[in-house]
Amino acid sequence: MSSPVYALFVYGSLRSGFHHPAFAYISQYFHFVADARVRGKLYDMGDFPAACPTTEDRWIIGELYHANSEDEFDWAISQLDDYEGLYPEAGEPAWYRRELTQVQRSSDGAMAQAWMYWFNGDVQGKPIVDSGDVLAYFQSKNK
Repeated sequence: MSSPVYALFVYGSLRSGFHHPAFAYISQYFHFVADARVRGKLYDMGDFPAACPTTEDRWIIGELYHANSEDEFDWAISQLDDYEGLYPEAGEPAWYRRELTQVQRSSDGAMAQAWMYWFNGDVQGKPIVDSGDVLAYFQSKNK
């Protein structure tokens, strides 16, 4: 049996650079470990980014966090599940799913497992964020 994972990889509004209220929430329950990346494609959905796994040599840039308290992890992650819409109202789509993902730390290239929210919807026709960095992408788009 594998041991529980208390790490979280974020790439969108939960990243520190977005200054989103959701980041203030996670910073109460998680602490920053390293800048990191995961293999995947990032799409511009208009108001939010969408990450999709891929086997291509594409990377999504983000941040790796670890739970401050393993005892509070289940409660804290359930709040994020709610924020990400994993349990929508009847008839509404679940836009994201949370899965364990291989994450590479930028500082030393070390690999780790972390929870991540992948997009469940249709990305057909949506622009790809080539850099994989949604923060830099939206900053350049809004100039």
